[in-house]
Amino acid sequence: MPASLSCPACGSEFEDRWRCTCGAPLRFADRPLPDGPAPDPHELERDRGLWAFEDFLPIGREVTLGEGWTPLVRADEWDASFKLEYVFPTGSFKDRGAVTTLSRAVELGVDTVVEDSSGNAGAAIATYAARAGIDAEIYVPAAVKQSKLRAIERAGATPVRVEGSRQDVTDACLAAVESGDGWYASHAWNPAFFAGTSTVAFEVAAQRGWEAPDAFVTPLGHGTLFLGAYRGFRALYEAGWIDELPRLLGAQATGYAPIADTLHGEADADPNEVADGIQIREPVQRGDILHAVEATDGDVVALSEAAVETELDALHARGFYTEPTCAVAPAALHEFRARGVVDEGEDVVVALTGSGLKG
Repeated sequence: MPASLSCPACGSEFEDRWRCTCGAPLRFADRPLPDGPAPDPHELERDRGLWAFEDFLPIGREVTLGEGWTPLVRADEWDASFKLEYVFPTGSFKDRGAVTTLSRAVELGVDTVVEDSSGNAGAAIATYAARAGIDAEIYVPAAVKQSKLRAIERAGATPVRVEGSRQDVTDACLAAVESGDGWYASHAWNPAFFAGTSTVAFEVAAQRGWEAPDAFVTPLGHGTLFLGAYRGFRALYEAGWIDELPRLLGAQATGYAPIADTLHGEADADPNEVADGIQIREPVQRGDILHAVEATDGDVVALSEAAVETELDALHARGFYTEPTCAVAPAALHEFRARGVVDEGEDVVVALTGSGLKG
């Protein structure tokens, strides 16, 4: 039987909803954590991809393209390690959430999924829906990059282009969901998506011999990777597989930085139109993001266009072929060091989230 959902705000429980009746995001109901010590990392079934951590996941493996175990490589120029999330089947970390979301859809017997996305999440949902044999409609901004639109179309999904703001895209998609056009496979709302992104923490910890880094840096829009990492590291800590939580550090784009603005009053800078993948002014998981920052003694900063473009050039020159939005995370690492948030010599992992082929 598919796992049930619960609301952390009011305590209501559901079998299948994308949002609580009180309006809050839902989570999977608490489940027992794996019992016993952490296994030898070399004994994990890596040929199962991220499903090697199925004991931590509330969803069974119904769909897969072999995703997971992205490389963790040393980047001496940044005095950090990079988690290369851009080598997933569709070229972004969103595959982590897409595979668990579509597996959940299969468990529930869904025929059609709908999603709203500026690009990467839509491509991932469309691809895994094709793998699952489920129809997909992806609501996208009218000005979406052609490279991302082609990925959606070639997977057999139907793109629905919406004029206006990013919020207008979401509003159109929600209207379709409410009218019964499909099951909402949202990377911002669907708890199955966050279950998938939590696996980045499991992999990083296993690749480091069950030792968490001092800090973990990710781009931050809706917070799908940021919150997934927090929930994953938290689960490992509660299971006794790691001894401490890393500080979670988020990188936003200026002009689209509600979390950095709340923490530091950074709302007045010119909009960063280069990092288009994180242009989210009202993340629906805002409260949980702020909680994760506080719980891990973390921080969030906003990066300008110039900083991102400079960092993108540096990444490409060192062989890291990423899309522009990716560059906010290593650029943020420089800023965190300048502000004294990260000390020289601290052990830092930075997530590089999307392929340069999407840029």
